[in-house]
Amino acid sequence: MDLAGLLKSQFLCHLVFCYVFIASGLIINTIQLFTLLLWPINKQLFRKINCRLSYCISSQLVMLLEWWSGTECTIFTDPRAYLKYGKENAIVVLNHKFEIDFLCGWSLSERFGLLGGSKVLAKKELAYVPIIGWMWYFTEMVFCSRKWEQDRKTVAASLQHLRDYPEKYFFLIHCEGTRFTEKKHEISMQVARAKGLPRLKHHLLPRTKGFAITVRSLRNVVSAVYDCTLNFRNNENPTLLGVLNGKKYHADLYVRRIPLEDIPEDDDECSAWLHKLYQEKDAFQEEYYRTGTFPETPMVPPRRPWTLVNWLFWASLVLYPFFQFLVSMIRSGSSLTLASFILVFFVASVGVRWMIGVTEIDKGSAYGNSDSKQKLND
Repeated sequence: MDLAGLLKSQFLCHLVFCYVFIASGLIINTIQLFTLLLWPINKQLFRKINCRLSYCISSQLVMLLEWWSGTECTIFTDPRAYLKYGKENAIVVLNHKFEIDFLCGWSLSERFGLLGGSKVLAKKELAYVPIIGWMWYFTEMVFCSRKWEQDRKTVAASLQHLRDYPEKYFFLIHCEGTRFTEKKHEISMQVARAKGLPRLKHHLLPRTKGFAITVRSLRNVVSAVYDCTLNFRNNENPTLLGVLNGKKYHADLYVRRIPLEDIPEDDDECSAWLHKLYQEKDAFQEEYYRTGTFPETPMVPPRRPWTLVNWLFWASLVLYPFFQFLVSMIRSGSSLTLASFILVFFVASVGVRWMIGVTEIDKGSAYGNSDSKQKLND
């Protein structure tokens, strides 16, 4: 391991990233709280400001992937479609197999300048997670309970609010609803057999109702669906801990642009279309495992410097007073002060592990009998 690799693997470096993220995130959340005063006066100004504030938080994680880890991403796509990326609103359908696939979705948004305004369809529990969840609340993310009777109205209402959103955005959606594991795949294929649907080898059955209502609600606002199939070279299974340790990965992302007018308006036909899409995604994934590449032309959109500039700004803002406080504590020589510092260090260590654990596949949502019963009704 070279000197840079050794430095990146040090826990103290991880604590620095954690501290900058938490301290800056709480500052930004507080600013967002005050922007609520703008909502009744100028809603569009409120939205534009919160897009920038949202970028200050989410870009820190993208910076870890692109600049700290140095992870590269090659996009395989039609060159004619590539010219439209970042210039239109789009629904981005991502496969859900890797611990950092959400981060790759954010990186895709960042490469085309849409990270601040990008949206996700997320489970409502995430709205209560400090910093990111609170940030999402102020940027009008769409939250769901995964219970269709409850989501039918709330999700549709949230999506309707996005029809006059002033910023371009990608609406990121994992139609599978949860990350792929062998156990979940087995249960999903039991549902496929019960419903007479073709088996999928590399994906779970998509949840069609959420996709259908998204397409219906955003018609004439969103121009296309970007079907994205993500994989990593050398059969690597990247983790957030690996990114934090500075491990470099190479992602391959196959992106197909499908005009929204090509997707049926009827809900049942739209559901059938999505099932067919996932059969095609499965075939593309199988081809990748066989050949090590996706079809279409490989392109590498350049990294933008703003994620790094943003992190350096917040680091300089919050680290200087922290180090001053740290030096004053050490100089005091008080055993109580030193014990307090050790306690804070321990709590921070636990915090780092918790933040990493949230993304781990084996900590994902349950996908058992109750979930399979729900899928039978999808």
